[in-house]
Formats: sequence, structure tokens, C-alpha cells
Amino acid sequence: MTASKWDARIERARFLERQYPFAAEGLRFYQRVAGFQRSLCSEIERAFANSAPPQSESPLREPLDLTVLLPRFAEFLSLIEQVAPTPLAQPAQQLRKAGRPEWQRNLEDFWSGAGVRPSNSESTEEETDVNPLERSLAWMFLQPYAECLAARSKPVNLGSAPLTCPLCGSKPVAGVLRPEGDGAKKSLVCMLCAHEWPFRRLYCPSCGEEREPQMAFYSAPEIEHVRVDVCDSCRTYVKTVDLTKTGRADPVVDELATVPLDLWAREHGYHKLQINLLGV
Repeated sequence: MTASKWDARIERARFLERQYPFAAEGLRFYQRVAGFQRSLCSEIERAFANSAPPQSESPLREPLDLTVLLPRFAEFLSLIEQVAPTPLAQPAQQLRKAGRPEWQRNLEDFWSGAGVRPSNSESTEEETDVNPLERSLAWMFLQPYAECLAARSKPVNLGSAPLTCPLCGSKPVAGVLRPEGDGAKKSLVCMLCAHEWPFRRLYCPSCGEEREPQMAFYSAPEIEHVRVDVCDSCRTYVKTVDLTKTGRADPVVDELATVPLDLWAREHGYHKLQINLLGV
């Protein structure tokens, strides 16, 4: 992985900021976060440069390398204080003042799996973190670390289409349709490490429903390259970015930008399988 991946995301966010004024504030915030993530990613890659690739097929559940992460966490929290909306800026300030032991707890709790559960209307307090905002901070900060590990990982032999990321076990944040032959092939994109894995076109990534009458998708003319895939069995939805319609789209960024589709889904009684970095 190189900084060009983050550059492409930032450039796409700038483009969509002009295209979709309704998402401009969130996209400007994302650009600042992605700029920090790009810097952290470069530092992590330098730290990994002389080390052997991970031997485990699931390196994203091995202990964190805090020697490269903790020195940058205070800087990250300060940035969030400056650029985030108040609901996120305040916990960032509190966490920054709490000091290194609390930073380590926050990051390790998320990494161990406590922070990668879906956030939806049916979640109970036992099933989710006590502080979802602190979970979001850890998520943003650790995303480049997870993506660097994913890029160095062994290919995973998939026996079937798993509902969660085969590298780290996280939920998908978006679907993507890529051109293949005369049609399109569907994949899911991991919310944490951005790993993309093949998935069946007509299959619910939440409950495994595959009966056609229970599965549907909806789109809006003004956002024709992104659709809402819904399941009427579990009332869950995931947005899918169609690269056959807009090849320049980025699944992570375009998912963030298409807020009206989330509003439509919620108004019709669907809950999102996995919220995005903006908490939507």
C-alpha cells in the first residue's frame, strides 16, 4: 500500500463535496481524517519494511504494535478536537487528557473485537461497546494499521461467501459491483481493513437470506451509481457502489457521501448493517 491510495480517496471526497452539497461537511471532515491516516500509513509501512510478512492467516487479531501507534495517538486526538463535530470532539478531548494507559485500553479493546460489531436498532448494551464514540475514534485511528496488515497478509482461501471479513472478522461497510464480462461481480468491503471479498449477488450479508422475494434494491436518479440493498427478512440494508456506472467511484468514500439513501432506508424501517466512519 502506498500513499496514493489515500490520495485517491481524498481527491474523490473533494470531487463529491462539489457534487453533493448535502454531504459537504462530512466529506471535509473525512478529508482531514484521511490526511492523517495517509501520514500514519506511511509511517507504519516504514516500520514494517524490514519485517517478515505475518505467518498467521488472521494477523488482524494478533496483538497491536503499540510502539508505532501510541506516539501518534495524541496528535490524532488533537486533530479530531479541532475538526470534528462537537459530539465527537468532546470525547476526543477527554480521551487525550486521560493519558497513555487509557489510550492503550481504548485501542486494544477495539482491536480485540469489541469495536467491530454492527450498530443497529436491535443491538443491546451487552452486544456493543459502552462508549460508541470512543469506539469510533479507535476505528479511525487503527484503520491504516489494519489496511497495512491486510495488504501484507496471505491470500485467504474462501470455501464460501462469508458474511464477515475473512481477514479480521469485521462487518462489511459497503458492497461494490465491478465489471466482469458482460455483467458485474459483487464484493463486500470490510469496515476496518478495507479488504474486499467476493459475495453472491442475491444474498443478505446479515442473516443469509437468499429467497428472491425478500431481497430488493433501491436507487435514486440523482445518485444512480449507488444503491440500497435491503433484506425484508431482517430489515437490514447495505449500500452498494456500482463501478460499472462510475468507474472513478471509491466504495469507502462514495458510501460516506450518499446520505440521502441512508435517510430513505431508515424512513422505510431498515437499519444499517454497519455504520460508517461518520456515524451514519
